Amino acid sequence: MEKLFQFAILWQPTDKERKDGKKAKIIVEPQFMLAKEVSAVNLKAAKLIPDEYDDQLDQIQIAVRDF
Repeated sequence: MEKLFQFAILWQPTDKERKDGKKAKIIVEPQFMLAKEVSAVNLKAAKLIPDEYDDQLDQIQIAVRDF
């Protein structure tokens, strides 16, 4: 049985970037998805990360919640 999930993708600055005034930002707005488990949501969400962040994947956070 599939469950309803919501996810968003965030970019987090490094400590140095934070000192320079950069702040976290949402790079993929919150979306809803039906899936059997959270790992499927993470996998599908990861495919939505914009190409410009390919060299910053360690600064990406996929936030997921279920209902």
